[in-house]
Amino acid sequence: MEALVYLIVFASIFVLFEGAYLVLFGRSVKANSKVNRRIALMSTGMSAKDTMEKLRKELDLHDAAKKIPVYGILAVQLQRAGMAIPPSKMILIILAAFGLCFSGLTLGTGSSLMFRLGISVLVAFGGVYAWVLNKAKKRSDLMQELLPDSIELMVRSLRVGHPFTSAFRVAAQESPDPLGTEYGFVSDEISYGRDIGEALNDMADRLGIPDLRFLSVAVAIQQQSGGNLAEVLAGLAKVIRDRFKLFRKVKAITAEAKWSGNFLSVFPLIVPFLINFIEPGYFDEVIEKPWYYILVAVVMCFLIANLIVMRRLVDIRV
Repeated sequence: MEALVYLIVFASIFVLFEGAYLVLFGRSVKANSKVNRRIALMSTGMSAKDTMEKLRKELDLHDAAKKIPVYGILAVQLQRAGMAIPPSKMILIILAAFGLCFSGLTLGTGSSLMFRLGISVLVAFGGVYAWVLNKAKKRSDLMQELLPDSIELMVRSLRVGHPFTSAFRVAAQESPDPLGTEYGFVSDEISYGRDIGEALNDMADRLGIPDLRFLSVAVAIQQQSGGNLAEVLAGLAKVIRDRFKLFRKVKAITAEAKWSGNFLSVFPLIVPFLINFIEPGYFDEVIEKPWYYILVAVVMCFLIANLIVMRRLVDIRV
């Protein structure tokens, strides 16, 4: 029952995070899906300067927080997830998760104080980090999916004679979020005098997407040595699109192995609960043995190793 309580507490905390985020930051969820948030802000009458300052403030929240020990790891993912949550509120969320976890373990289990504190700290920070990491991954995947279309839009603008700044501005206006707002922010920086290559490089560092790094390098090289930027970007868009096709094909081929690995890792944890539910007291004689917990720890280590190895086998880099 104690293990079941641990699972329920962790699941409830994760669901609580998601629900609180949807209630408090519902507009941000919508802004990260289809609507170009920058254009939506400007359509309300806000000037381009005020819009850029608002977006810059949201980014600076996480830049300053990166210097905080331990929390800096979370701040990087918050920035990549596009979640404009101040560090103070995020720390309060972690403390609330800690209190909820500690209360649940205190009421539902008879474990020691140090064990409850350790598990509560691990679940609170680990749960928040896993939740933010999931948001960041979804946003990154969406941007990578939108990237080839936006680059091809730049290529078409360049081929009809527009300079790169105009082509990039068109891509910022036509691309949906989250890529459209990121492009728009860089476009505003360029309009106010920042170097194109530097602005693109900063965006690539902030978002952690390798394909954006290739875009910034291509533009920087063209600025310094010249060349046909339209052809370079067209080749980049084709490589990204072909890589996505190959990645999806690999993902389809390895789907069975991934699910098999997950099932083989979770099944040994479910079986004891089922046996104990069908026949209560089945493990009473064994659980009193001194080597019981040692064997449980060994089995858990093997299960974790199995999950890691299975993940490594099917995690093919494209």
